[in-house]
Amino acid sequence: MREFNDRGLELPRRDRHGDLHWARATTAAVAAILKNPAYAGAFVYGRTRLRKPSEGRLPTKAPKPIEQWRIIVKDRYPPYIAWQSYGKIRGIVSDNRAEYMRNKTRGAPREGELLLQGIAWCGRCGHKMYARYKRRAEYVCNHLRSHQGLPACQYIRAPRVDAAVAQAFLTALAPAEIDALSCARRAQQQTYKAIRSNAEQQLERRRYEAALAERQFNRVDPDNRLVAAELERRWEAALKEARAAEETLARLKSPQAIAQITFGNKALNDKVVHLSGRLPEIWTDSSTTDAKRKALLRCLIDKVILDRGEHDLVKVRIVWRGGAVTEIEVKVRVNSVENLTQGVEMRERVLELARTKLHDDEIAAILTGEGHRSPKCPDGVLPITVQRIRFQAGLKGLTEQRTRWRHSPDLLSAQELAGVLNIPVNWLYVQIRQGRLLIDRHPSGAHLFSNTSRVIEAVRKLRNHELDHLDLRITEPHEEGHQHA
Repeated sequence: MREFNDRGLELPRRDRHGDLHWARATTAAVAAILKNPAYAGAFVYGRTRLRKPSEGRLPTKAPKPIEQWRIIVKDRYPPYIAWQSYGKIRGIVSDNRAEYMRNKTRGAPREGELLLQGIAWCGRCGHKMYARYKRRAEYVCNHLRSHQGLPACQYIRAPRVDAAVAQAFLTALAPAEIDALSCARRAQQQTYKAIRSNAEQQLERRRYEAALAERQFNRVDPDNRLVAAELERRWEAALKEARAAEETLARLKSPQAIAQITFGNKALNDKVVHLSGRLPEIWTDSSTTDAKRKALLRCLIDKVILDRGEHDLVKVRIVWRGGAVTEIEVKVRVNSVENLTQGVEMRERVLELARTKLHDDEIAAILTGEGHRSPKCPDGVLPITVQRIRFQAGLKGLTEQRTRWRHSPDLLSAQELAGVLNIPVNWLYVQIRQGRLLIDRHPSGAHLFSNTSRVIEAVRKLRNHELDHLDLRITEPHEEGHQHA
């Protein structure tokens, strides 16, 4: 509807007398065309049924499912789209209705950071899970509690599950990205041709209406002033609409518009090669909204089934369009070592290594290499976890316990970087907390900076307000902001 109105295109409608006229597009008019089988060249009878009236009311018509239509005669009219496309469009329109439990639809993708809105299902009771933002971002299965007064099935924190599903989506889509870009370009060219043809037909119709108004004005009796004035007004309005249609067609025929749609094979190949592999970058781009990410995700994924499990693993079952299934396990945060899948084994291993007089950070590195993890850190074991297990068992550490964990010489701790730049170390932590300085934590829990001149110079510029923002989460620092002379 917005696209039609932005381009100045109108839709044919019938007034209350049954006469045809062209009017501004509305959502109801667009939906009526999309749902009409004549759009696909088919004659259909029996699309509705009479619904039983309530007391004191007249019976009303209700639509039937497409499989219950009584008569379908395909290729009866000149089709605008194929019958398969018509069925697909009806499925999309129906799926966009947020009737989760009655019709099992997914609803239209909305804004909000949770990617699985509308497509997350409970792996225990089989009902739809909803996205909740109130306390923290999570998926909640509350159906049994709402309808039967039973306890809620499960609560699953969303960030790590969303990240795992997004990674599986990008991995699955990467081999087909070049083919998808080529198909998208062909579809864009076909759309441009259709829009241009529609604009030419619109201009032809406006010119005919202007010529008709002119003939009517020329044939009127000059003594009949009221009729002549009305016909003159209609003529002027028709001329204005014709000029607007000419301007719309001129914009579509402009070199800039044509250059955006059509170019040679070499340019197409160069662009495809340039865009190849850029989908992860587009996915994480700030201009890509949450609703667009969800729409992209739904192109391949039909539903995602979640099961929290008893320990620190969430079982994620991705059902792809076409029936293929991918099962992955996602590690999530838990409250204690006892809730870890390998919690008992890790505790025994910590005590065994502690009796060999190793430092806590050395034990943590060994356990991380063996595949263990801390309750709050799914990526490895923190030295503080080793220390707590050792204290609970009554084992003392080495008498010369180190106050800082060792790191490789090509890294700098926050204290060491502050010493190199001769600045307060608290300033670095304030910038990290405020989001001006973005950096990932080391498995030990510390913030470690690359010991390179580029990183040191970038932090110096941030300190001197020559940069507004500094991102050190990637290999090379990404600088944003303004440079002072």
